[in-house]
Amino acid sequence: MDGGDVVRLDGVRKTYRRGAQAVPALDGVDLGFAPGSFTAIMGPSGSGKSTLLQCAAGLDRVDEGRVLLDGAPLHELSERALTELRREHMGFVFQSFNLIPALTARQNVELPLRLAGTAVDPAVIDRGLAEVGLAERGDHRPAELSGGQQQRVAIARALATRPKVVFADEPTGALDSATAREVLALLRGVVEQHGQTVVMVTHDPVAASYAHRVVFLADGRVTGELVEPTAEGVALRMAALEPGRGGAQPC
Repeated sequence: MDGGDVVRLDGVRKTYRRGAQAVPALDGVDLGFAPGSFTAIMGPSGSGKSTLLQCAAGLDRVDEGRVLLDGAPLHELSERALTELRREHMGFVFQSFNLIPALTARQNVELPLRLAGTAVDPAVIDRGLAEVGLAERGDHRPAELSGGQQQRVAIARALATRPKVVFADEPTGALDSATAREVLALLRGVVEQHGQTVVMVTHDPVAASYAHRVVFLADGRVTGELVEPTAEGVALRMAALEPGRGGAQPC
């Protein structure tokens, strides 16, 4: 591994075009994510946090710099090689769950393995559902599950291939506060029990407080971090970054 990090970004720059205007989304980001760590990425709207996640996962190409996953240079790989690497070594959890409505919970969890051409062990799938508290819900389709249960299925699916890293983009954004806390505790448990690395983008200081550290972005740059954060500490730091409070302006 590069420097001991599962994921590493060095000097990453990413610019989008808005008509004739060049809009920098990431401006020289240096950041690493260690094995068995849970990191929350926060910043004002337009700060580059979603772009950072997309570049770290190889979903978007960087303009400059390098992105490494366990030493593999994502920025140099072909689209086919990137797809295979993501399928085998990354898991994804999104705000909208992204479950297939026609498939049962069990079939949704199996999907990454089937797409990768990997043999499916029913006992492993059942164990994965049990780990997220859905042992009795494997035969239910998404419409028959609550939002929190659907997100639990999404987490089980993300873990099905035992990936090196799980990327979570606002995973609790569509959930009520009580259900959100359950899902966040589950993500923290994934890290502590299985040694998975989780990188989560969130706007919620309470959600961020479940992480081991919070990295703050503004104007596409890393502005600092908090280790073993509290919701109050995160909220104070975010307030300083918001426009009109003496902090950085969003790009």
